[in-house]
Amino acid sequence: MSTDTIHIAGIDTPVRRVALGTWAIGGWMWGGPDDDNGVRTIHKALDEGINLIDTAPVYGFGHSEEIVGRALAEKPGHRALIATKLGLNWSGEGNDRKVFRDSRPERIRKEVEDSLRRLRVEAIDIEQIHWPDDKTPIDESARALEKLHKDGKIRALGVSNFSPAQMDIFREVAPIATIQPPLNLFERTIEKDILPYAEKHKAVILAYGALCRGLLTGKMNASTSFPKNDLRSGDPKFQKPNFEHYLAAVEDFRKLAEKRGKSVMAFAVRWVLDQGPVIALWGARKPSQVENVNDVFGWSLTDEERRAVDEILARHVPKPIDPTFMAPPNRD
Repeated sequence: MSTDTIHIAGIDTPVRRVALGTWAIGGWMWGGPDDDNGVRTIHKALDEGINLIDTAPVYGFGHSEEIVGRALAEKPGHRALIATKLGLNWSGEGNDRKVFRDSRPERIRKEVEDSLRRLRVEAIDIEQIHWPDDKTPIDESARALEKLHKDGKIRALGVSNFSPAQMDIFREVAPIATIQPPLNLFERTIEKDILPYAEKHKAVILAYGALCRGLLTGKMNASTSFPKNDLRSGDPKFQKPNFEHYLAAVEDFRKLAEKRGKSVMAFAVRWVLDQGPVIALWGARKPSQVENVNDVFGWSLTDEERRAVDEILARHVPKPIDPTFMAPPNRD
């Protein structure tokens, strides 16, 4: 495995180890969409060498996928891989929509067709179940996806937010090429089980939240606030008194990064990449937010720096908060 690319089973193209995350581009839970800026952001990411774009239908209820499709159509000559998801459904209209888990085979088939249309492609490079659906047997969902895979509509399969036991059930029916969990300096629970599982079964981790919803950009301070339609308004990390403790840790991370001549953002993403067979999802909604992507390549943290990271966390955030607030409910 080279420093900056990795191989995903079923995908011929070597994949850059930073991918563009497009939840914010969809607008939902991020203050609304800005389509033209979203297109420019995707184009900037491609210009910076990113060749994998991660999206999902629930990111703006189809809107993020539409923007990805439009952006790629408007930039011919750039072959970008697309990872999308399925298994979430919704009811209601506008900001009152209620999201719930739904991985029934009929829902899976519909979502794949809808995604193909919105993304303007003939096959989806990586299709992932977004969250496990406790009311649908995992093997039924896996069988539906494997059928679409064999039909040529999907090149590689993955899961997101699954436990090792759930992945074992899925793998009895279909291969898992990618696993998408949260991973960043503050959210590290996958070190215990998911990372070893990925290494054992030769799956690639698509780490979401690599910058912890902007916290690890170093651009926030104690007076930073978020409107009600922003995801972070419901994240306990961004509420007092937790916010101050996390900001203090970020400041110490910044000092540590500066000794290496790096930004705290590059340092945080490099830490993610150093954990194993990982691609970091770099979320952005403005072109300027992807300008420094290449700063994460060509180096790794030293053993001393890794120890310093753990000491900073023990000092400021001894009991880190998992991102469980994001988990959608099961359907009624």
